Amino acid sequence: MSKFSKFMKSNKIEKKNEMYAPTKSLCDENGKPLEWEFRHITSKKNETLRDECMIEVPVTGKPNMFRPKLQTGKYVKKMITASVVVPDLLDAELQDSYGVKTPEELLLAMVDDPGEYNDLAAFVQRFQGFDVSFNDKVEEAKN
Repeated sequence: MSKFSKFMKSNKIEKKNEMYAPTKSLCDENGKPLEWEFRHITSKKNETLRDECMIEVPVTGKPNMFRPKLQTGKYVKKMITASVVVPDLLDAELQDSYGVKTPEELLLAMVDDPGEYNDLAAFVQRFQGFDVSFNDKVEEAKN
């Protein structure tokens, strides 16, 4: 038996999907907010999402020097859409019903209350294993 046998993939705990109702404006026949299903994304997928949201910005006072900057809003939106299982944000009929063409636009159209969107973003970040309280403290310090 290998000294690493406990670390083998067969011993890894599978992460379960979770349900969450992101908005009160979409309800069932009894008036209960519809729950959406969310899946975990991999570290590799997260890295791809982050790379898609990076831009180069000039360094002040240093010509021809640039530094990477994460477009946080775009990154969080992409993370949320990558996490959603139900509803299918890629469904053309659903997108057409809201008059949008991308999953990110559909997300913003479906969860159009800013407070609900912020709550959804916090839920997804916690669900994906990020410590939202640290990000909250950073934002608090900026203000």
